[in-house]
Amino acid sequence: MNDSEKLVVCIGKGASMDAAAALAKHIGAPLCDTPGEALTLRMDGDGLSLCGYGMTFRGDFTQMLHRITHGRLPHEMLARLSKTHVPHPTAVDATAGMGEDSLLLAACGYEVTLYEQNPVIAALLQDALHRAKSHPVLRPIVERMHPVEGDSTLWMPKMSDAPTLVYLDPMFPARQKSGLIHKKLQLIQKLEQPCAEESALLEAALVAHPQKILIKRPLKGAPLAGKTPHYTVKGKAIRYDCFHFPAEYG
Repeated sequence: MNDSEKLVVCIGKGASMDAAAALAKHIGAPLCDTPGEALTLRMDGDGLSLCGYGMTFRGDFTQMLHRITHGRLPHEMLARLSKTHVPHPTAVDATAGMGEDSLLLAACGYEVTLYEQNPVIAALLQDALHRAKSHPVLRPIVERMHPVEGDSTLWMPKMSDAPTLVYLDPMFPARQKSGLIHKKLQLIQKLEQPCAEESALLEAALVAHPQKILIKRPLKGAPLAGKTPHYTVKGKAIRYDCFHFPAEYG
């Protein structure tokens, strides 16, 4: 039995018993009065948090404010690479996780659909977005972020309108011990396994016919699904592999 299978939902002060019970039923976890032996999804008056192994993680987009205010956003690699002249750009974050990169895209003006297939991570993401709406700076940004619980490889081929951008940041073993990963995010990684269907993910992104696909990779990691990108932009610790299809969109 792995950590995710031993997860329990625990209700804290200020939380609704009905809401906690509904969440426990949705994710298929028992509702308990006390924390579990491995991972616990705790609901209290402040929202949802994931606890275990002496750590607690709660999604908090206010921690991203220093990256999107005071003129810093244009210096973000993702912001530079996603720059577009499309009047109302749309993006699909096919591997959303906790949505930090989606927030950068939304801050750039994109209307972003975030796909997250793990129900626990999806619940944590939804909770973080809900709380961010009470912040005056974050509110107009997160209102452009639309979370969907589901497998993006199934949804992207069904899209009726081609997105301007598809963004991929699949977790895989080479990144699990990276110094880029905050210790608390190790809790998230106990829930979601590395991407095993790289080819399916990239193929679904291509079938969606975006103008651009951006793929975040470790600096020395192999290309996603072994497919050579049109070009690559390197940072100090990560790189972005890019596929660009401007000819198909006039």
